[in-house]
This record gives sequence, C-alpha cells and structure tokens, in this order.
Amino acid sequence: MKPENNTTTVEKKLLCYHCGDLCATDDIHINDKYFCCNGCKTVYEILNENNLCNYYQIEENPGVSQKKKITRNYDFLEDSTLKETLIDFSDGNNTRITFSIPQMHCSSCIWILENLYKLDPGITNSKVDFFKKILIVQFKEKETSLKGIVELLDSIGYRPDLNLEGKQSIKSSYRNKSLYYKIGVAGFAFGNIMLLSFPEYLSFTDFETTNLKEVFAYLNIILSLPVFFYSGSEYFISAYKGLRKKIVNIDVPIAIGIIVLFTRSVVDIVFGFGPGYLDSLAALVFLLLIGRLFQNKTYDALNFERNYQAYFPIAVTKIINGNETTIPLKKLKVSDRILVKSSELIPADSVLLSDHAFIDYSFVTGESNPVEIVNGDLVYAGGRQIGSAIEVEVVKEISQSYLTQLWNNKIFDKDYESRINSLVNGISKYFTVAIITIAVISALFWIPEISTALNVFTAVLIIACPCALALSTPFTLGNTLRIFGRNNFYVKNADVIERMSKVNHIVFDKTGTLTEASSNQIKFVGEPLTDKQKSLIKSLARNSSHPLSLNIYELFDVHIIEELNDFHEIPGKGIKAVIEGNIVQIGSKMFLEKMKDEKNPTLSTRVYVSINNEIKGFFNVVNNYRNSVKETIEYLEPYYKISVLSGDNDGEREQLQKFFEKEPTLLFRQSPHDKLNYIEKLQTEGDVVLMVGDGLNDAGALKQSDVGISISEDAANFSPSCDGILEAESFPKLIEFIKFSFISKKIIYISFVISFFYNVVGLSFAVQALLSPVIAAILMPVSSISVVVFTVFSTNFLAKKKGLI
Repeated sequence: MKPENNTTTVEKKLLCYHCGDLCATDDIHINDKYFCCNGCKTVYEILNENNLCNYYQIEENPGVSQKKKITRNYDFLEDSTLKETLIDFSDGNNTRITFSIPQMHCSSCIWILENLYKLDPGITNSKVDFFKKILIVQFKEKETSLKGIVELLDSIGYRPDLNLEGKQSIKSSYRNKSLYYKIGVAGFAFGNIMLLSFPEYLSFTDFETTNLKEVFAYLNIILSLPVFFYSGSEYFISAYKGLRKKIVNIDVPIAIGIIVLFTRSVVDIVFGFGPGYLDSLAALVFLLLIGRLFQNKTYDALNFERNYQAYFPIAVTKIINGNETTIPLKKLKVSDRILVKSSELIPADSVLLSDHAFIDYSFVTGESNPVEIVNGDLVYAGGRQIGSAIEVEVVKEISQSYLTQLWNNKIFDKDYESRINSLVNGISKYFTVAIITIAVISALFWIPEISTALNVFTAVLIIACPCALALSTPFTLGNTLRIFGRNNFYVKNADVIERMSKVNHIVFDKTGTLTEASSNQIKFVGEPLTDKQKSLIKSLARNSSHPLSLNIYELFDVHIIEELNDFHEIPGKGIKAVIEGNIVQIGSKMFLEKMKDEKNPTLSTRVYVSINNEIKGFFNVVNNYRNSVKETIEYLEPYYKISVLSGDNDGEREQLQKFFEKEPTLLFRQSPHDKLNYIEKLQTEGDVVLMVGDGLNDAGALKQSDVGISISEDAANFSPSCDGILEAESFPKLIEFIKFSFISKKIIYISFVISFFYNVVGLSFAVQALLSPVIAAILMPVSSISVVVFTVFSTNFLAKKKGLI
C-alpha cells in the first residue's frame, strides 16, 4: 500500500515530504512527493525500498533535515580496541551496544529505530528509551558490523552521539530543560500583564486612562502570545499526540481550557467587549508549569526505582595475597582479582586469568549455548560460569544499573497483569471524557453570563485533572521498594509487591533457607584422609557455590588448591571432577553409586566422598535451623498453606513437624524437577504460590512460582529467575515484608479515595462558579503533591511501626 501524500502547499511553496522544511524548487521529487534536498530524498528511497513508509503515516514530516548532511568516514569503528570501549557486550557472535540518539523526537522516530532489523538483517533487536534518547541494538557480528550500523543510522538521519574517549554511562535529564525557560517566559509575561492591567483593576475612568487601557490591552495580547504558543505548547503537543492515537489523555482538558481562555480574551479586546482574562491566562500557565516542576523535583528527589539499585546484593569472592574473602559488590574495583564459581554471575567486565572457561550468556542474549573463553580474553558482565571455578581480573567498574537491566530482561518476565494498573488505566480512559462533558454542561448552565460560563468551563477542566490518581501508585510502591531495600530485601519491580499481597500458599526449601548454612556442624566420618586427599576434596568443593560445598571447603585446614579438569555439577545431586588424574566426587550416595539412597534416621545430612570410585566416607552435616523459623511459621500458618521441600532424606521430618501446629506438607528427596512440578501442581489447583529457596537448585521452581524469593548468604547466589533476593540475616523479617505488601496496596486504594475526594470537592466549587481558573491552577498541583506526601508519609510511618525503618 502506498503511503498517503504528506506534501503540503504553503503560499505556493512546497514542504519537504521527509522533514517538513520548505523546498526551494520542485526539481527534487519522486512522483508527487517533493524533497528539500537529495539527502531527504535518499532517506525516503531507503525506507521505501524496505517497505518502511509507515514511518511517514505515524507523524507528519517526521524526518530530520539532510540539507547540512556531511559524508562521514566511520572506518575508525573497525578498530578492535575502540570497539571494546564502545560496546556493552560481545561473545564473538552476538553483540550489544547502546547509542545516544539526540535527534529522536517523536513516535515515528521510535517506530523506525525499533524496526532497524528490516533495514539490516544482521540486527536481531533494537529497543528505544525515548526519555533518555538512547537506542539499544543487538546484532550478529558475522552478518553486520558496528561501522555498518552507525552508517545506517547516519544515512536515515539518526547519527549516534559517540563518546570516543571511553563510553560513560549515558546521563540524561528526564525533564526537558526548556521547562525552566517556559516558566521564565510565563512568569515575565504574568508580571507585566498584571502591571499593565492596574488601570483596569483600579477602575480609572478619565479620558487619558481610558485610551491607555486600550493600548495596554493590546500590549497584553502581545505579551500573552509567547505564553500561549511557547509556554503552553507542552500541553497542546501532548493533547494532540494523544488525540491522533484516539486517546484522550489528562492534558486534553487543560489544553482546551487554555485555548478557550486565550481566544475569549482576544475576542473581548479586539471587539471592545472587555479587558479579557490574559492576566488569568498567564497566571494559569505559570502556575501549571510551576506545579509540574515541583512534581518533577519531588519525584527526582525520591527516585525510588533508580536508587534501590544501589543496594543490589551480589557479593563476590576476592583473592587477596592468595587468600579468599567475600566483599560487597559495591566495593569491587578495577584491577581486583576475583574467583567466580560454577553457576555464579560475572559482575563486571573482566579479563580471564584461568586457562579457559565456558561462559553462558543466556542472561544477556537469551541464547543458552556456552561460549569458550581462553586466557586473556574479555569476559562480559552478566555471563554465568559453567564448570570449574575461574579467576578473573576486573577491567571495568561495576554497573549495577546494567545488572538490574539484565534482571528485568523480558526473558524472565512472568505473565501477570497488575489489577491496580488496570484500574488506573480504566479510570483514566473514561475520566477525561466525563470531565469535558461536565465542563460543557456547566458552561451551558451559566451561558447567560458569558464571563462566568467561561470561568466555570476552564476551572472545571483544570481542577479535575487526575494527576494525583496517576502519581499514587508509583510513589507508594516506589517507596516500598526503597524500604525493602534498606532491610536487605531486593525486589525486582513494583509488580512483585502487588503479587505478594495475593499469595495464599508459601513453599520453603529446607537446606540454606530454613537451615543456616554458615552455622552447620560438620565432621567427616570414615577412613582417615591424607593431606593429599583433603587437598583433592577441598579443591573440588571450592568450585561449587552450594552451601554444603562451602561447609566442606572450610572444614579442612590445607592450603594447596589443585587445578580441576572435566568439572560437573548436577543440581540436587553432587559435583565431580578429575584432579591430577584422580576422579573425585562429592554428593549423595545415590549420585556416587547410582543406587537408591539409604535411610538415614539421624537429624543430619550425609554428603559422601569418593576418590577413584572408592567411597572414603561421608560428611555428617548437622543442620542448624534459623532462630526465627518457629516464629515465622507460627505467624504464617493460620493465614497460609505451607509446604516444605527438601532434596535430603526424611531423617529430619520429626524435627520439622515441631515447628507446625497442624500437620504440615513435608516432601523429601525432591529433585529440582520435582520442586518445579510441585509448584505447577499447586497453581493448577488455584493457589497463588510464593517460593523461598536458595536460588541454585531451586531456579526452576522460583521462576515458575508467582513470587520467587532467593535467600542469599555471602556468595553470589543470584538467579535471574527470582523476583526478589532476601539476604539471610533479614529472614526473620519475612513476615513483615509480606504484611507490608498488604499495607502498600491499602495505601494505594486510600490515595485513590483522596484523589477522588479532591476532584469531587473541586468540581462542586467550580460548577457553582466559586472557583476561578487561577485558583484551580494553584489547587491542582497542590492536590497532586498532597497525595504524594500522604503516600510517602504513610508508608514511612507504618514501616517505622513495623520496625523496617
């Protein structure tokens, strides 16, 4: 289908079909489409050849002028060192890079930039963040290149802003700086229009003053023009774009009010009906912009969704003078040497110091094929080590926002529709239409008094703006995220809090969740081990991040760590490797001998060891339960169904039953697959399931559950499939976190009631002509800010009562 003709004649001059600039001649054209230069024509030809002319139908003349286009040489982008500086990630096949695109300005820009794969088949995905003016591109190295992509973007008018001195985090203001200029213009005009209106205010009637009044009235029109066309433009543009997409957004009634006030004032002055209301117009726009600025400042000051990332809880194992210690991720620095164990996440771009490694980048690319890396190669943040432990040296500072961006990858999203957001969207959809209807009816009622009808119409449109309704949810849930983060509970996004409030079945993993791995009592039972055998066992245990492996590693006081070959870790069963020609295995007896595990009547866990297929004995691990387990279960049991899953034998059944008043659901010898199947079974029965596990053997069950919480000790047990990470020391507060999810939802609904109360009271005064447009402009942002203050104060106050602050 051919695109509609967007060429418009203005005073017999043609507008460029691509960018909208005036065409000097009609020489450059394709059929009935005219262009201001050959550059714009070329861009059109590129888009037309690739069936992308919908670009011109979303917005009129959306392109960037190519008149001053300079042919640029991008050969420097083939330099491998420079490429490493610019790109976010590359495994030799899939590469990801973030561009700053300052020319991005409308929905057509978003559309074309997110359809780049149609222009270059080597591009697999492109995603726009419009407010930050950034474009994230993922492409195949074998099919296209960084240079080719930059040349493509330049050719269609979106030349990236490349930082060649080293790619820093892209910073951008979420609020356009022009807001300050608009406030300045509106404030200047407001003050001067009031000054020129003094003769009218003081009701002077002498001849000279009457003549001056007329002159001042026309001066007021001149002063109001920049207020109307520049300062108020934000509302007109927003309303226009919404209406083009058949959406009546919250700026529509405000835009209508400003237009009516301006038009009526100009008509009054020109035809001598009266002095107009231009002082009210300037005051209205000035106060609306001040209100918007204050809301923006308030939001930026709290800024929950970005700030909570600073608490991201991954810890790393740092090697200092041959000794291993764990440190918080935020303390990791360039040149630090760290140990990354099997299945652990690589937290920062690093160089591999070990001989080789297999890195799974599915967290970044969605593709699960491990990539082989050799000594000296660059390893990118977000990769997961598969196999034996590796040593790397950090070469770039940690980017916690990047890791959080990965955590929120759509690959790990759960199919969930927020009821709160659905309610807000449903209300907003009809609210604005209802308000416009009320404004029209009210104006018609007062129509004998034209000035009163005008004031009523404008005041109704402004006072009923549902800004407070729109702000209540993000501020309440955002503050809750911040409060949880302060208490070492790190939630992926605000939807998780809403889902927590709906849970009716809680499933606990036993080992590492109800038990405290760091205080387990462990001893070896079997034939005496030589120092060499201890070294082999310790070397194998060092490569696993499982809590029991950590216990075994700490048990032996030997310092020689051997290099491993052919390392394997089977979740829920055990680990094995070849060390200096010896086959070493640690795990259940069933894993070692491929036979049914024996009954263990003791209140302990047995972890067997074999060297060269000969069982040397077992580690007897006496589990210590967390001090708060009984209290937590006592509180949860009356309100929730509770299940406990364990990969161990049922030797601790009697001990676990002591924590429950009712007969509990205790399932033992559960493999990771069994746990996943159990969660699915509960969900088919209609339960909303919260799963609390260690993030290792439970990754599948955590992902399947409605809310998956991973317990983290000191190691980097971070699973992208979980919805929240709870540091082990904060496990006693799990009760309060679940309670607070209910409280947050109640605060949101109360704030909805407050918002509607403001609107109803404001409307009742406005329709009775008891509220002027200027007062409405003052009260509108005040109501929004008061709702924000209520939500933040309420969450903070109640969190303090719960001991979370």
